[in-house]
Amino acid sequence: MVMRRRGFTLIELLVVMAIIATLLTIALPRYFGSVERSKEATLKQSLHTMRDALDKFYADNGRYPDALAELVDKRYLRAMPVDPITGGATWVEVPPAGEVPLKGRVADVRSGAEGHATDGSEYAGW
Repeated sequence: MVMRRRGFTLIELLVVMAIIATLLTIALPRYFGSVERSKEATLKQSLHTMRDALDKFYADNGRYPDALAELVDKRYLRAMPVDPITGGATWVEVPPAGEVPLKGRVADVRSGAEGHATDGSEYAGW
């Protein structure tokens, strides 16, 4: 009587690897798409929070801040948010409309990220 070793044959291993590869080709694009959408949602929320802080600063002081860091210094924000697209604080400060120097230097904020979102709009336009 011949003793057979227990284990997997090469064909069985190849079939299992093919099944795993097929599942990965289905799952990975959805995963990376969801990561990109979550970064965009975080960017929108950060912009909304900073714009709300700018509005509150203006309501309290009658002027806009001279820099975004002033929002943190005067406790309108706990910390400067990080732009999730660029990975840093690459915010573009937008001055108030008109030439009124007493109104401050930062009336709005935009993302410094280059490129387009999943909906086709530019990050810099948000």
